[in-house]
Amino acid sequence: MRRTTVRRTAVAASAISLALLVSACGADKPADAAPEGKGKGGAADGSATKALSQAELDKLVLAEGDLKNHKVTEPSKAEVALAKTATSDKAECKPLVDAMMLKPVGSPAATTSRKISTLPEKPAKDATTEEKAEAGLAALGKTVLMSDGLGSYEGKGAQEALAGLRTAGEACAGGFTMTAGSDKTKVTKLAPGTYAGGDEAVAFTVTTDQDGAVGTSQLVTVRKGNAVVSFFAVSLTGKTEQPKAAIDAQLAKLG
Repeated sequence: MRRTTVRRTAVAASAISLALLVSACGADKPADAAPEGKGKGGAADGSATKALSQAELDKLVLAEGDLKNHKVTEPSKAEVALAKTATSDKAECKPLVDAMMLKPVGSPAATTSRKISTLPEKPAKDATTEEKAEAGLAALGKTVLMSDGLGSYEGKGAQEALAGLRTAGEACAGGFTMTAGSDKTKVTKLAPGTYAGGDEAVAFTVTTDQDGAVGTSQLVTVRKGNAVVSFFAVSLTGKTEQPKAAIDAQLAKLG
């Protein structure tokens, strides 16, 4: 494996494991609206709703076994504490930083979060050493690490949270620098994305540069009733596809 690939992999893995989900901010495009309805998240328009309790929300966030071929864990206290240090050189970009960093978007009444990683396929038992090595390299392209931040809001709070992200996306279209702990990440390219699910959504594909390691990541925030879920995903190869299966699974648990 080339040194640059190893370095990029180490950077990405470190970023996720430390909750330094470093990337993203940009212009957005609302996803196609899903059919209206009311599930555990409340009314489809987010109006006249009561937030779920912390205990109720903890039961609805993705858990181990909910998503095939994925590992689901709770972030550690150290990761949560480190995420709280995340800042931007532009105050207007803070809502997007929060969405990436296991922090609540807007002002939810209750929040919870999880870390999720795809599990690589195991090589055959009789595979040669070379075949195992090739399988390991191939697995890098399929491995996606992501955060799942879920919040429940009173009244119009969920709608206001999505509106805040849209405003931040417009204000930060030119890029910004994010700092978490001692690490800094520069956003170099922003592109709008879409997600067809929930009652409304904001999505971004972001190109970043962290100490010369260039890659793309995906940020998707979806409202369903008075619940808002944010997924931020990074691949070990530095090029990430939208984690649609994980987002769909989370929305399904919300009912």
